[in-house]
Amino acid sequence: MAVLVTRLARFMALLGGAVLLALIALTCVSVLGRGLNTFGHSALLGDLAPGLADALLTSGVGAVTGDFEVVEAGIAFAVFAFLPICQLKAGHATVDIFTDQLPAKVNRFLVAFWEVVLTLIVLLIAWRLFEGLQSKYSYGETTFLLQFPVWWAYGASFVAAIIAGLIALYAAGTRVAGLLTGRDDLLIERGMHS
Repeated sequence: MAVLVTRLARFMALLGGAVLLALIALTCVSVLGRGLNTFGHSALLGDLAPGLADALLTSGVGAVTGDFEVVEAGIAFAVFAFLPICQLKAGHATVDIFTDQLPAKVNRFLVAFWEVVLTLIVLLIAWRLFEGLQSKYSYGETTFLLQFPVWWAYGASFVAAIIAGLIALYAAGTRVAGLLTGRDDLLIERGMHS
């Protein structure tokens, strides 16, 4: 089971990374296009090389239409795609100034407790995403410029959130079992030993 969960978490992280790289490329192309368009309209280029300015403007260079809509939807998915690996590896930000001084058993309890709380939060978010997905689907809401259905982004984020929730349940179960048995392999990965 641990191998399957780990592979699924890694796959989601790689998928989220691929989406993020595509969004970075889209943003770079859009910014470059916007800059070239502005440069083509500039008085400097118009005075120095009017032919180049006209060629630049007639080429249609400019910002990618709806780039912010795609980035908004893609970033939402990427966040939920990275959650499973973060949950599995206990990669969430922590402040351990006080708890580092506590005994290992107390730290095991705190880790298990917060793992359960975080799992409940991930499941709550997944539920609310599902509610939003149903709402956006039933109203047929679309984005302003590209006119793609908003529910697509909700659907992709919901699938990623469900996977994050399942992996969070596994991680919480493992940590609670580790608390009860005194052994937790997931805690050992994080650097906490019994």
